[in-house]
Amino acid sequence: MGVAMVVRVTRLDVTAEDMRREAARSKDSSASRRMLALALVLEGKSRAEAAESCGMDRQTLRDWVYRFNELGLAGLTNKPHSGGPQARLTGSFVGGSSILLQGSRNDFRYRCRRAASAASCTV
Repeated sequence: MGVAMVVRVTRLDVTAEDMRREAARSKDSSASRRMLALALVLEGKSRAEAAESCGMDRQTLRDWVYRFNELGLAGLTNKPHSGGPQARLTGSFVGGSSILLQGSRNDFRYRCRRAASAASCTV
């Protein structure tokens, strides 16, 4: 049997109230969720309860606690991706996507398949 390790928030320069305020200001919804989960932890909730109430796994919250301890609030945002694959959609396909979203559900499927075949990609 393993011993359970408790990960603590060691960075005490930000209070739970500060986290909630920053979460409300943030335009990044994922970072806001992380801030709210950490605010719950700072208020004394269990890691499992805080993670569940913010829609994440307990282990995921643990990882974000490590990032917050190391980097502060800036550590709660996603790191920019670099070197990944380029977008597969062409400019004409992306430009026409707004037209595809109009109409009924069946109409949408038909237009989507038609546009995908025209762009030589699969749906």
